[in-house]
Amino acid sequence: MEFGDQKILPAVHSMKDFDKMLKYSFEYGIFLDLHIGMLKSVFEYANSKNKKMFLHMDLIQGLSNDEHAAEYICQTIKPYGIISTRKNVVKRARELNVKAIQRTFVIDSNAFKRSVELIKQSDPDYIELLPGVVPKMIERMKLETGKPIIAGGLIDHHEEVSAAIEAGASAITTSSHSLWMYFGK
Repeated sequence: MEFGDQKILPAVHSMKDFDKMLKYSFEYGIFLDLHIGMLKSVFEYANSKNKKMFLHMDLIQGLSNDEHAAEYICQTIKPYGIISTRKNVVKRARELNVKAIQRTFVIDSNAFKRSVELIKQSDPDYIELLPGVVPKMIERMKLETGKPIIAGGLIDHHEEVSAAIEAGASAITTSSHSLWMYFGK
């Protein structure tokens, strides 16, 4: 597994959430919904706690979501990795040697086909597949792309986490504090 024995990646919406994440031994996590003015101090704090945090580029308030923003973030903020639905952002992060997750939504067969094509173009390190509660799609996406899968969205119970992992997901993303508690050490 790419994240050690960490089955979930806590998705953090606020500094209060991040402080809750720190109660557990999670090494990896994801920052969501940050204001551009907070990025530097938030990542300095995370680094001081030895946390490897991804930044969801699409959810940064006050910053355009394009390859120039990705370049700025990767060179200035230096997150462990980024997440985006945009292939140009993912490609630029990869060029700058920052881990990149291509987030994709698979709601039907056509969305699946478009996602596979997008992934071939962006060549991410990981794919975040939403919704993550469909094990057969996790298996199929992993087979079609050869990329590690992170399942996300609509996962509420530890049995769903286990099903996603058994289907081939490397980890799942969740903002559920009850799942953090269940899987945290």
